[in-house]
Amino acid sequence: MSCSCASATEKPSFERVIWSSTWCSMKGSNKATVLTLAEKCKNILVSNWQGYLNTIKTDAQGSKENIYTSKVKYIVRKGNPLIWVPEHELHNVNTIIDERGSFSVASPYPGPLGKLLKSMNKFPVRVALTGDVVPVKDKKAESAANYLKEMMLSEEKALKDFSYTVSGVLSSSNHFSTTRSENLKELPDGGENYVIYKFNLSSCMFVDGNGGTHEVDFEDMEKCKASLLAPYSAKLIDGINQSEARRRGLILFCFIYLNVNARDAYMLSLDRKGFDVLGKVRSKVTGDEIDEYQWKQFRITFKEEARDIESFCQQLVEMEEDAIKKVSSYSGLG
Repeated sequence: MSCSCASATEKPSFERVIWSSTWCSMKGSNKATVLTLAEKCKNILVSNWQGYLNTIKTDAQGSKENIYTSKVKYIVRKGNPLIWVPEHELHNVNTIIDERGSFSVASPYPGPLGKLLKSMNKFPVRVALTGDVVPVKDKKAESAANYLKEMMLSEEKALKDFSYTVSGVLSSSNHFSTTRSENLKELPDGGENYVIYKFNLSSCMFVDGNGGTHEVDFEDMEKCKASLLAPYSAKLIDGINQSEARRRGLILFCFIYLNVNARDAYMLSLDRKGFDVLGKVRSKVTGDEIDEYQWKQFRITFKEEARDIESFCQQLVEMEEDAIKKVSSYSGLG
């Protein structure tokens, strides 16, 4: 893909980057353009494979109100996280006395996106769960381990069998840092002993990029299902953001579909209804002759919902082709 717009990595001579957020969508869409909070939370849980588990520290006298936290790996089965905790972790002692715990999982922010958010002192959206951390034993533990192996094999096969269009979008992504099966390999390989826990959630909060918390209806969480896109969202986001051509495509999307002149752009998140873009746009000049740029969040929606990764990538490529044609027609008029 090629176009005549400015390079996606070009930096202005003077800039002061600030953050703001705005929601926009493609014109002509009357249906809901964003997911419910419950859907967002389910997708985040399925899109990641590691989170922070918190349990209450204990001693011989019983529970204390100090919290022990560590990063752990997990999968989702039947709507609940199954967490693999190394045998040496204090969680294994804490949960004997007090099963209460909390679990925090962030939306994937691979590669350059993570660096950008860090430079802006912003956090990715995340899910905060509270509930009971219950050990999975004997046959149930064996069943969980087998489910993990089957899931990994299924994902590895899918990655090999994807169409040319999907492979083209994913080709720029970092395979190790964005592939769930690759990051979970250590669990069944036997390099370390683990205790498997089921997290029985009792409440859920959605935490936005500004740190604001939004309570999610428990019944909605139980009813909704994660998108088929979710397991591959990290690879899709990284594949797009690591590609100069596709980032130029995001810049064109801002111009063609939103009438926004962006100097740079990154894919922030995606779902079956569309995707969110961080665009660097020029703010109002105050007379000091120094260009000031701000990162704004824009929402671009699909004409039709993308039910799986094939339809997502197909619509993305079609939008790129459409945007290039429209830019070329504008150039011809000039």
